Formats: sequence, structure tokens, C-alpha cells
Amino acid sequence: MNKSLEWSWKTFDQLSKHELYEVLQFRQSIFVVEQQSWYLDADGLDEFSHHLLVKKNEILKGYLRLTPPGKKYKVPSIGRIAVQEEMRGNNFGHEIVNEGLIKSNTIYNSAESRISAQQYLIKFYEKHGFEVEGDIYDEDGIPHVQMVKNG
Repeated sequence: MNKSLEWSWKTFDQLSKHELYEVLQFRQSIFVVEQQSWYLDADGLDEFSHHLLVKKNEILKGYLRLTPPGKKYKVPSIGRIAVQEEMRGNNFGHEIVNEGLIKSNTIYNSAESRISAQQYLIKFYEKHGFEVEGDIYDEDGIPHVQMVKNG
């Protein structure tokens, strides 16, 4: 894990108003604006989830949402994984996913996970033990695929 960054896990209730605004703005800047996918990011799962905020000099550089079993899928799910553009290409995204999987295993006692992955990231998630399940589908104008990790 990159030690020059501040890594913190927070429940929805632990997020300050400023942090919640920062998270929503960060996710929208990447998923809605950068990827030109017009969808409702606030999907009702944030309040049940754990949030990984990765900051450098008080500025959000990476984010992950861990959703508990029974809320989106039967098993825990990592998602809304976002990395600031300047931080891409140096394994930072892999560090965030690893941290999310470790936290999921710790709090839910489960190494299983299910995700809805953007198609172009299949090989990225395969490096973390995820396998494609089913066919490619359109989610908010972007090709996605279900992927599962069975421990």
C-alpha cells in the first residue's frame, strides 16, 4: 500500500458533509463527465456501505465503495472504484481493489465478491481472482459484465 497517501475507511455516518460532497463530486467527475455516462450515481447504497477514501495533501485521489451482502448482491461487492487521472497506470487501482477485498473479508468474513465491471477492465479484475459470469450488457451506455470472486 502506498504509504505517502492517507487511507481511511468510513461508514456513511462517519463521513462528514464535506467528505460526502467530495466523494460524490469525485465519482461524478469520473463516471459521469469523463466517461460521458449519464446515470444517477446516488443509487441508495451509499448509506449501507463502507467507503475507502485515499487522499494526498487532503485531496481525494482514489475511492472505493464496499457494499454489504444482501444489499446489491447476495455476497459483498466492491464498486464505484475511482482513481484520479494523474494516479492511473502505477498499480494504484490494484492497491485500492486489494484494500477493498481485504476489508470485505475482515468485516463480512467472506472472500467472495460480485461486481458489475466495465468490459475494458476484465483483465484488471481477473488479476484479483474475478471471473466473468454471463454475457456483456449495457449499463448506462457502457459495456459491462458480471464478475465473481469465489474466495
